[in-house]
Amino acid sequence: MSQSPNPAAPQRVAPLLALATNFLKAGRPADAIAPLRDAALLDPFNHLIQHDLGLACLEVGRVPDAIEALQRAVASNPGYADAHFRLGIALEKLGNTRGAIAAYDRATKLLPSLTEAWFRAGALVYILGHLDEAVGCFRRAAATGGRTHFGRLGKVRALLIENRNQEAEQVLRETLVRDPRNAMAYEILGNLLSEFGRFDEARACFERAIAIAPVLAGTYYELVRCRPVTSDDEGLLPQIQAALDTPGLEAGQRQRVHLAIGKAAEDLGDYSLAMQHFDAADSVRGSSGSFDSAAFSIEIDRMIARYTPELMARGPELGNSDATPVLIIGMPRSGTTLVEQIVSMHPKVGAGGELNFWNEWGAKWHRTAADGNEGPLVTREFVAKAAADYLRVLRAIAPKAARVTDKMPFNFLWAGLIHVAFPHATIIHCRRAAIDTALSIHQTHFHPSLAFPTGGAELVAYFRDYQRLIEHWRRVLPADRFIEVDYEELTRAPEPVIRSMIAACGLAWHDACLHPESNPRAVKTPSKWQTRQPIYRTSVERWRRYEPCLGPLRELVDDGRN
Repeated sequence: MSQSPNPAAPQRVAPLLALATNFLKAGRPADAIAPLRDAALLDPFNHLIQHDLGLACLEVGRVPDAIEALQRAVASNPGYADAHFRLGIALEKLGNTRGAIAAYDRATKLLPSLTEAWFRAGALVYILGHLDEAVGCFRRAAATGGRTHFGRLGKVRALLIENRNQEAEQVLRETLVRDPRNAMAYEILGNLLSEFGRFDEARACFERAIAIAPVLAGTYYELVRCRPVTSDDEGLLPQIQAALDTPGLEAGQRQRVHLAIGKAAEDLGDYSLAMQHFDAADSVRGSSGSFDSAAFSIEIDRMIARYTPELMARGPELGNSDATPVLIIGMPRSGTTLVEQIVSMHPKVGAGGELNFWNEWGAKWHRTAADGNEGPLVTREFVAKAAADYLRVLRAIAPKAARVTDKMPFNFLWAGLIHVAFPHATIIHCRRAAIDTALSIHQTHFHPSLAFPTGGAELVAYFRDYQRLIEHWRRVLPADRFIEVDYEELTRAPEPVIRSMIAACGLAWHDACLHPESNPRAVKTPSKWQTRQPIYRTSVERWRRYEPCLGPLRELVDDGRN
């Protein structure tokens, strides 16, 4: 039964709404929250009041309160598109990617002309690896938005996914001629330029984006990764530090500012200051939700139990004999980008980058496989469908290549499933000193949708479980299909390691593989600058610079390679 309205409510609500409206017009959303909340208590099923309360909370960064109010708004009026859209924004800020996508989907179904919802949905499904769906969303943003801000950028994002980079750059530059204060266009252009090694141009774009929109201060993270910061960059570090005081700075931007300060401080030799800000960035990321180490450990136990030697031996019977896939796996920051740059220099190899395919198929298996039951993993239909779909993805990337790389690091979780589906695929596991790997993870920005810890005892526990699973793969996978490359050895004596790696992929030797810095492809990982340099060893034993302030990560010092 619905609640009867309070007969005195309209008379009491009107002055509260008038007061809130005056605050909002004056640019004081924080002051508008109290009268809006009082009005919502008097008229709890008024979707407009709940929406405005949620929007005010959203504007001042009170995201959980915003979500609560916006959920009440859509419950009161499920057909209110704006409330679904704003709920999507709030859920996105909290790192609830799938919830945000669902809210944007509902908003666009109700109001198909909602350009920004199409754009935001496209950005999120792209992160999840649904490239075709992302292109569709961005195309809808372009179609509905025309020459508007999100309409033009939707067209750009679709072109970038389709690797039509020159066209994307042209549209971005045309956009900036028409709208020279479009900060997001500058940020996207900067990222595009840095992916192709055009770092000076990229820095100029990042600087312009921040100058136009200080709330994009997180862009400093990309700026400082275009090259090392030196004493010639006078004033840059204090400038980034001051950005932490930017009014309205969102948590995601704040996290990246801390990481930028840490990177700049490290380059300038102040490792104590650097670690303070790396730790602060990890705290900001952790505030949106903690990683469940115990649950992850249980999942690793289940994988080890399910992927038996007997199951691995059934690969030739169940799987696809195609040898096209080259999976490059390992912990993030363990050298996976460098290895992909090396292998994809071979003229018969196409580079796939980080594909989300096996994370999705692995999740399907986990959802349907009960404890003690191998479930669909052992069925011919499941394996055949996974293999066929994956080959379609690889062929779309490089139709004529003999081999195509997939350097999603987290495929270390699915090495067994991959081997069953493709018993002739090459799996290259990148190993690096655990403490150096963990330290680099601690210094790097990862999207909050990744269920992955970036510091503290949680990262140490994650490493332990990762090491257990890798040891299992060493036992059950054929040694000629599960290849291990040590980062330290690769950087010490590149040629013999690279020759062995290329041979393991079933390819004839090609001298171009010795010069990964010449690879012309776009690099979309945080290693953009490093991969444009000749192979170097200065990242070996980086942890020693941080020895006094390693905190919980110190437990990994004696672990050797991961």
